[in-house]
Amino acid sequence: MDFSVSTLFSDVVAAGNGLIWGKLLVYLLIGAGLYFTIMTRGIQFRFFTHMFALLKGSRDGGEGISSFQALSTSLAARVGTGNLAGVAVAIYLGGPGAIFWMWMTALVGMATSFIESTLAQAYKVDHGDKTFRGGPARYIEQGLGQRWMAIAFSICLIIAFGLAFNSVQSNSIAQAMEQAFNLPTWTVGIALVVAVTPIIFGGLRSIAKVAELIVPIMAVFYLIIALIVVALNIGELPSALALVFNSAFGLQEAAGGAVGYAVAQAMMQGIKRGLFSNEAGMGSAPNVAATANTKPNHPAAQGFIQMLGVFFDTLVICTATAAVIILSEPALQGSDSPNGIQLTQTALSQHVGDWGGMFVAIAILLFAFTSLIANYSYGESNIEYLAGKRRSAAAVFIYRLAVLAMIMIGAVAELKTIWSFADLSMGMMALINLVAILLLSPLAFALFRDYERQLKAGVEPTFDPRRFPKLADKVDPSAWPSPPDGDDKGCDEDAGKARETNA
Repeated sequence: MDFSVSTLFSDVVAAGNGLIWGKLLVYLLIGAGLYFTIMTRGIQFRFFTHMFALLKGSRDGGEGISSFQALSTSLAARVGTGNLAGVAVAIYLGGPGAIFWMWMTALVGMATSFIESTLAQAYKVDHGDKTFRGGPARYIEQGLGQRWMAIAFSICLIIAFGLAFNSVQSNSIAQAMEQAFNLPTWTVGIALVVAVTPIIFGGLRSIAKVAELIVPIMAVFYLIIALIVVALNIGELPSALALVFNSAFGLQEAAGGAVGYAVAQAMMQGIKRGLFSNEAGMGSAPNVAATANTKPNHPAAQGFIQMLGVFFDTLVICTATAAVIILSEPALQGSDSPNGIQLTQTALSQHVGDWGGMFVAIAILLFAFTSLIANYSYGESNIEYLAGKRRSAAAVFIYRLAVLAMIMIGAVAELKTIWSFADLSMGMMALINLVAILLLSPLAFALFRDYERQLKAGVEPTFDPRRFPKLADKVDPSAWPSPPDGDDKGCDEDAGKARETNA
């Protein structure tokens, strides 16, 4: 019997994915999103225009990191291989119906993103350099009092984002550049290491500035190309949409008796790739959401801003990629059709000519490059959390070297193994985070109602920690000083409900 370490590793990863994705996470993810949607009375729908209104003052962050920079950084991580290669993988393995389930994951995920990002803001701490730190590790330890659970989450995130996900990003860049420009993957890996090094060694401010500059530009150009493709195939758009919905519910396979399997494949691939792309509930975006100076000065403000990240990522950019692929019939035919990023390149080339493949290669270079630096920033926050202030400098330096090594390894590694490992690490951290935010959700609901109450009163929402006894002695006073004219008479009705629910 043949045996190798790589075979054992693959078997362990496959078993882990089967347990987490097949029996736990998919149901918990959708269930939590529906629960948050119901308890907030459809926050993603009722406050849809408010999310965009908050962008108006989002660039004002003082000397720290602005809400817009935090959004751009989270989008830098979200908008990457999941939007180009991930959508292609979902369609290849689950059929066009997988796109419908990606949409559903995003819609309920917007509410989940609000909850986790609001909690991250509430429990953020002053980093001492005009910036803040926070995220699931902080709200798990401070809110639930479970440091072991916070440590487990941090370890999973460091492995997932610093190592596995950065390998996925560099792999997609290398594959795209090889197909478009015939560049050896190892040379692409070296180039990425050289480009990433000065940015990550510049710290979170450097990462936020790069993300703020690149992300909006690259997203707009990609959407313009997608709209051109749709315009060129406008007559086929209704049938393409019908194909998505029919495939999502197995209507295409009804005659063959394979409805259950087809729907399960479409649902599983759509949800997995949707979560990988928009990261709602995964616990990644809250790490950067906590760094922002919010405007209005309330934790819920960044929750609304981060909801926009899920919307733009999946319902806009992923849909653009799906349109390019589904509107190109030959790219989806036969077992020999390309997979991953090469499917997206092939599809676009059919629409606009040979330069389409080169355009996708450049797009994935920008999308995935910004993901590399944003993924790194998530890991840095958790490295600092684990190491503490005294040892954080040395730990961060070692982490930076490990990230650069994984970028190089990912450029030359096998795609299937990397995707499987990324699925497992993502699933583990998402599982921990979803349990935590479900337990802490009454406080997030109270913060939302406090924000909504002030909006209805016609005043700019302001966070006063003294209204929330559940946050007593757990809020960093340097991050959230009580307003000078704040009410010191105890909790309001909503905060009281949160206290009773969490008793």
